[in-house]
Amino acid sequence: MADGDIVLGANQYGKAECRLVRVERDTARHAITDLTVTTQLRGDFEACHLEGDNSLVVATDTQKNTVYAFAREHGVAGVEPFLLTLADHFVETFPQVSAAEISAEQHAWERIEVDGRPHDHSFVRSGREVRTARVVREGEAVTVHAGLTDCVLLKSTGSEFHGFPRDRYTTLAETDDRILATSLTATWRYAAGAHVDADLEAAYASVRAILLATFADLHSLALQQTIHAMGRAVLEAHPEIAEISLRCPNKHHFLVDLAPFGLDNPGEVFVAADRPYGLIQATVLREGA
Repeated sequence: MADGDIVLGANQYGKAECRLVRVERDTARHAITDLTVTTQLRGDFEACHLEGDNSLVVATDTQKNTVYAFAREHGVAGVEPFLLTLADHFVETFPQVSAAEISAEQHAWERIEVDGRPHDHSFVRSGREVRTARVVREGEAVTVHAGLTDCVLLKSTGSEFHGFPRDRYTTLAETDDRILATSLTATWRYAAGAHVDADLEAAYASVRAILLATFADLHSLALQQTIHAMGRAVLEAHPEIAEISLRCPNKHHFLVDLAPFGLDNPGEVFVAADRPYGLIQATVLREGA
């Protein structure tokens, strides 16, 4: 290959956003799992790109059908195990597939309460928060990620922001008491092989609780400090997790000037600005991970 030659680079393909709802009917008290699953395969697909030869292409429709069939055959008791089963299938069944990346969003439902009791088979969609999961199998190597997105958090005090550089373009006032609000996206990666023995459902619930508790309890001098503390707390509590990445837009709340109306405003009335916004991102990881 000479300099300047045009070659095919990294590529993958699959079926995006397969909407899957699995109803567990083993007892009169039903349970539902609501997922949006995306499959992506990598491997020996060069002939398809270069020549239109589909002889090695596992059709995206086949991938979609496999998702639904496996939901029936294997169940969806846990989102990460379900994705691992799918990834194993594609890599082990098709020699031309060198890697499978399967991801999902899990949409939460809560039981409707009737006369103070949770109903057996009626549910209400709860909030915007979405659980996420992604597994990658490449040969014998398996990587498992878990996470959440659109987790909207707010604390009405316990947050400061001051001591930042000022120049001719700086108008932001320093504050020692402000609203801190964000929409958290967090993704954590389990150490190699850790998913085999870990209780991933319990781990997810624990990580989520740690993230929220740290956000609430830490007196924040900056959103950067807060997300580092959140990530550190997760790694300290979960040795099976190698790293965690956090993405936090700063959902600004600005104190409204009510003086023109003859009113004071002792930190009670704010305007919630949706854009532009500060966007803070960081990965906290174990050294060597």
